[in-house]
Amino acid sequence: MRLKTILYASLLGLSAAAAASCGGGGGKSSQAGLTQYVDPRIGTGGHGHVFMGANVPFGFVQLGPSNIPQAWDWCSGYHVSDSTIIGFSHLHLSGTGIGDLGDVNLMPAVGSVTLGRGTAGDYATGFYSLFDHATETAKAGYYAVHLDRYGIDVELTATKRVGFHKYTFPASSESKVIIDLENGQAWDRPVEAFLVQESDTVVSGYRYSTGWANDQRVFFTAVFSKPVKRFAVYSPAGEQPGRELKAEKVYGQAFFDTEDKEALYVKVALSPVSIENAKQNLQAELAGWGFEQAVQRADRAWSEELGKMVISTSDERVKRTFYTALYHTMIAPSEFCDVNGEYRGADGKVHAGEGFVNYTTFSLWDTYRAAHPLMTIIHPEKMSDIINAMLAIYRQQGKLPVWHLMGCETNCMVGNPAIPVVADALLKGYGGFDKALAYEAMKTSALLDERGLKVYRQYGYIPYDKAGEGLSRSMEYGIADWSLAQVAQQLGKTEDYAYFLERSKAYARYFDKASGFMRGISSEGVFRTPFNPFESVHRDNDYTEGNAWQYTWLVPHDVQGLIDLFGSRERFLEKLDSLFIVQGYLGEHASPDISGLIGQYAHGNEPSHHTIYLYPYAGQPHKTADRVREVLSTLYYDAPDGLSGNEDVGQMSAWYVLSAIGFYQVEPAGGKYIFGSPIVDKAVIKVKDGKTFTVVATNNSAKNKYIRRILLNGAPYDKYYLRFEDIERGGTLELVMGDSVKDAAPASK
Repeated sequence: MRLKTILYASLLGLSAAAAASCGGGGGKSSQAGLTQYVDPRIGTGGHGHVFMGANVPFGFVQLGPSNIPQAWDWCSGYHVSDSTIIGFSHLHLSGTGIGDLGDVNLMPAVGSVTLGRGTAGDYATGFYSLFDHATETAKAGYYAVHLDRYGIDVELTATKRVGFHKYTFPASSESKVIIDLENGQAWDRPVEAFLVQESDTVVSGYRYSTGWANDQRVFFTAVFSKPVKRFAVYSPAGEQPGRELKAEKVYGQAFFDTEDKEALYVKVALSPVSIENAKQNLQAELAGWGFEQAVQRADRAWSEELGKMVISTSDERVKRTFYTALYHTMIAPSEFCDVNGEYRGADGKVHAGEGFVNYTTFSLWDTYRAAHPLMTIIHPEKMSDIINAMLAIYRQQGKLPVWHLMGCETNCMVGNPAIPVVADALLKGYGGFDKALAYEAMKTSALLDERGLKVYRQYGYIPYDKAGEGLSRSMEYGIADWSLAQVAQQLGKTEDYAYFLERSKAYARYFDKASGFMRGISSEGVFRTPFNPFESVHRDNDYTEGNAWQYTWLVPHDVQGLIDLFGSRERFLEKLDSLFIVQGYLGEHASPDISGLIGQYAHGNEPSHHTIYLYPYAGQPHKTADRVREVLSTLYYDAPDGLSGNEDVGQMSAWYVLSAIGFYQVEPAGGKYIFGSPIVDKAVIKVKDGKTFTVVATNNSAKNKYIRRILLNGAPYDKYYLRFEDIERGGTLELVMGDSVKDAAPASK
């Protein structure tokens, strides 16, 4: 394959303005300065698995360092405990429990090196370098580090589709930039790669790989700020003749002479479609060479988005934790289309621009719970694009996404988690997409025969002798069914409403009145024995990443129905109280995702996230206040290990953001936000149609954590929840706080 040589003469001058993305544009920051509170290090320790590097909100490119290890805590490619760097790759995941991406890895170097990942402690095995965390600088949209092995200073920034590198070299006649198309993350294996030198400043290529995303394709073009002295291509067999190479594993080396402290710049544009599209993306988004200007634009982009929620608190630690959490919620979903609108679909075909911004990285089992409900509040301009992207996936693969990555369906996790997201958008009145198609997509996805659904329809639940993790699958399907039923009711589809509402009650089949737990049940209606409510087996059991203590509460769509199963409100509350106290061994095969434990409440994993907010349904909102404050103050903090579990593409942080301002959406669709206990004194939120919704917590303090009185737009308010329409309408919510449990209000209404 020979690519036409293109000289980027137009790229030598700074463009007047970067083109809009395939669905939106930029703008001046109205809240400059909020990025000072973002600390990308938060979550890079422990099991947070967050992305470290430079990007812009919802951008395709996440440009940052990758370490040598490929173990579980390196799913993002980086962990704060490590001091190795194998290069700076342009795609990363943030907070997932599986590793993928890590594509198009660049590494500046000096001298002769071995092309490969290498083994820590032996420089002869690879081109990695050690670094000292003291030399790192990490900000929203910017990353810098010193490579000890080579004496090179690295600075990175990005646009949505372009990574911008600045390498400051020592004096050498052996300076180089390595282009590594072999190394990805732990689950990712290259299938085919291509690299070609097009001119003395331009190198292009692609990387196809398989892994979690089983058919991943990334195209790129790289432009250097000075002519390459020599360019060479390599396979595992060594240097190959010519200036281009197609193979499974491909490397390139661009050689330069450098003076001391000479800066070399490299711009790398990506595309999911083609090299030519990558060039268009580069021209549109980063035509010039002004690195500092690019850093400032990235900062403005983050400031604009962070400015959608302006909080007031005297605690600087809370500001850092809050704005870093908000930052984490906007790393993904990632735009997955070019500036001309083209994208690679779930059917493997290239689709022309269809009037919406296409997205990828849908970690829906996690994010339907809080990240998407938060998005409905602060990102109304993105809602139609998000739903259109999901409907495009439905048209192309025959069902709504489960866990979609790089145009590929991974089918990771259980349930139908896109259904609550689509239903939530419909019930909250969002448009800009085909509502009839949206309903069809939800219903079709709910009636498939795959992933235990056929058994679910046959028995009304999934017996443990018919499918693994049957209890969790059924309960998650029930949540989706309830969401679909609410839309059916709104549309007047009475038969569908009755059918899916009945299916949503499958959870009741698992409830054992004698023990007060949800337990696996056979196709003959017999509970699984032996039974240990603490034990969690990682695979092939009744529970997905959890145990009976945690899954007994996974009925966010029918809390009153769950209370009724216990026989009385008192028994329900007694059991719920014990959740946060009881201690027990999870077993040697328990998933490491079950973390952030308070008793058996597991805040580090998503199925528990709504549980704290069940108390108001049973008339005891003060207990929600107690537990919310405990989690906000002990399981989130401004340090590398400041997350109690995987970030999971924004879900852990979205819980914090919503809870910090005083409420959380428990029911999976429709916008019923349950009051908790705000940790901030004031939050001014930009909502739909340019309006603002302000939450004021009067007399707020660590001691005054109970809501005594509620005023909505100056009028007394007596419900234990806030409706979405009250938020989007704009106005002021005043929460008068106090220290007395007796005065806590409101009770369930």
